[in-house]
Amino acid sequence: MIATSARLLRLVSLLSSRPTWSNAELARQLDVTERTVRRDIDRLRELGYGVESVPGPGGGYRFGAGNRMPPLNLDDDEVFAVAMALREAAQGAALGADPAALSALLKLRQILPTRMARRLESLDATVEHTPRCESPRASADVLLLLASVCRTSERATLTYRDMHGTSTVRCVDPHRLVHTGVHWYFVARDVERAAWRTFRADRVVDVESTGEVVDLSDAPDAAQLVSDTITRTGYPFFARVRLPLSFDDSRRLVAPIVATHEPDGPDHTIITIGGSDPDQLAGYLLSLRTPLEVLSPDTVREALLTRLNTLHRKNTAARQDFVELH
Repeated sequence: MIATSARLLRLVSLLSSRPTWSNAELARQLDVTERTVRRDIDRLRELGYGVESVPGPGGGYRFGAGNRMPPLNLDDDEVFAVAMALREAAQGAALGADPAALSALLKLRQILPTRMARRLESLDATVEHTPRCESPRASADVLLLLASVCRTSERATLTYRDMHGTSTVRCVDPHRLVHTGVHWYFVARDVERAAWRTFRADRVVDVESTGEVVDLSDAPDAAQLVSDTITRTGYPFFARVRLPLSFDDSRRLVAPIVATHEPDGPDHTIITIGGSDPDQLAGYLLSLRTPLEVLSPDTVREALLTRLNTLHRKNTAARQDFVELH
């Protein structure tokens, strides 16, 4: 059995993870008796956590909305980690021009101990960033709303604007948020279409919870669904390529978010990869710096050969000029 302090932290985490828990469920999760759970709930209330009792056969415990929470205490390493995350978000990696991350970072730095402030100042003085790709970013408000309905598994009304600027209103069952490194994607079941869908979070205009908790027992692997959607529909042009690599090595070389992977025996993998045009795709394949075979289409194979012939011709000419000069 875990120590009381660790158990209380675990209990807080469980209560934060979904709307309600029954006494029996919490007892199973914590590997304690239901009586111990009741005592731990009382301890949390004494510490200032607003834990409410839910009456009835399906009742239990929940955090009350708007209840006072005790101050957040972090050690030095945790403070540094939070500050670094806010610093990255403020520079646009996740939220773009949204000022929430920058505002939070400034407030945090004002209350940091001197030793921690100096660590961050040293980092600021020595770290530089290359220019970032400018692309639409989801606002912090939208991400928080989406995260909230995902956490509570509550059916929601989603106002969504597609790539052509057309707005629609969808009834969805929220599942997960997925970040690809460039965009946030919202994975949810489209109720009317009875199918799982991915939505770009920066195209979400509004989301409102209906308050109805839904069953998501058939939920897919959210990250894999986003990966498959991007690699199959996110480009105007696709090619199939055989790599002389195992399935795992292939996924390390070409990220699953870039291509789909199919094992082709123990030492080869076939990838399906998209691009803007055959020449661009040929350039990317050359950048992999590994032997490969373009299975289809012919236009990508021809573009690859053209690039190789051009490189060979230019380097042969340069070598001849070098020989003649010497």
